[in-house]
Amino acid sequence: MNKLALCWMVGMTVATVPAWASGEGTYKAVCASCHGQAFPKAPQLGNKAQWAPLIREGQVTLTAHGYVGIRGMPAKGGQPDLTLEAFAEAVNHMVNQSGGNWKTPDAKTLQAMQAEVAKRQKSKAAKAGG
Repeated sequence: MNKLALCWMVGMTVATVPAWASGEGTYKAVCASCHGQAFPKAPQLGNKAQWAPLIREGQVTLTAHGYVGIRGMPAKGGQPDLTLEAFAEAVNHMVNQSGGNWKTPDAKTLQAMQAEVAKRQKSKAAKAGG
């Protein structure tokens, strides 16, 4: 394979890596439009007073409820192909920039988040249907 073709393939691979390859990248690509722009009722990155009550909800609850959508926030921040893992990393980034000290969720924490997501989705479906 010639060098030009190899460079093109590498460039295309890098160009197709999603913006949410990191918590900060996901924040910038998906979350900053509301959490960095003084969007009404969206807690702003770095505002400890706004984030404190959310941080107290806990990592599993806050992440799962945001992933499903809560209050004025759309599910997955309006990005339908965003994985729970990528969303959790973005929430971690925002929390850690806003007075919290959360760790990257491990497999056990992600499993608890997934269970809370399922519970929340079931609850929302029951409310919508009944």
